[in-house]
Amino acid sequence: MPDLQLGAILTAIVTPFDARGRVNEEAFVALMHHLADNGSDGFVVAATTGEAATLSDEEQIGLFALAAGERPAGTTIVAGTGTNDTRHAVMLTERASALDVDALISVTPYYNRPSPLGLKRHYEAVAAATDKPVLLYNIPARTGTNIGPELLAELAQIEHIDGVKQANAAELQLVDGLALYAGDDHSLARTLDIGGAGGVCVSSHVVGAQMRRMVDEPDRRAEIDASLQDVYETLFLAPSPTCTKAALNMLGHDVGGLRLPLVEATAEEAEAVRAMLERHGLVPAPPARTLA
Repeated sequence: MPDLQLGAILTAIVTPFDARGRVNEEAFVALMHHLADNGSDGFVVAATTGEAATLSDEEQIGLFALAAGERPAGTTIVAGTGTNDTRHAVMLTERASALDVDALISVTPYYNRPSPLGLKRHYEAVAAATDKPVLLYNIPARTGTNIGPELLAELAQIEHIDGVKQANAAELQLVDGLALYAGDDHSLARTLDIGGAGGVCVSSHVVGAQMRRMVDEPDRRAEIDASLQDVYETLFLAPSPTCTKAALNMLGHDVGGLRLPLVEATAEEAEAVRAMLERHGLVPAPPARTLA
């Protein structure tokens, strides 16, 4: 397995927006530093959780540059440069590679559902556009296409393809030549147990210190993982990052709202998020009612 030295807990950081829906750079930098102080080894920037689908190219490149320039000491930056148009993905990869990022992550082309040969040609073109490590991102629930273990092994032979964020839990396994990162929080413990590199995490926005302990305290990994199941469930009650942004705002981080077609948490979803934060002692519980 390649030693990418990206860290074990990579937070797929949200993109904060201001009241006018613009990228809030000050809040982004503040959030990076908070997360670094609470378990994150690095950040995946402008990917799914960062609402890349609704960011312009200039906004994405601007976030990569901002993250690279303002990163907390010792953290790594992975730029999300995947799209379903190979030319577009190559362009974003080239531009991100000119910045001080550590690696790139490239999602399986979505909607057009390419054949295995099409996937191979796509990733050959992406990898040829950079001299930095590239993580594949396999998430068939979102893309409609799965990269099976045999194809992953083939893609691992491409120069610069060095890792995979695996969000197909049924096929979570080590592949020669690829560092394995959990693609969903539920799979982090299992990924670490089988010798994977870590996870690209969302719940680390809220419980990053505990997720870091899953790396550092393997004897307590199962216990810690069990204690966090409700966090994983609650943050994905609505399409991500809806509930994650709701939680961060409740915790005092000014990350703002979402861009359409995503919408902010409903009253019921927000109530569930607050209840989860209260259970974990992250916000004060309301005072108990007393009988008159």
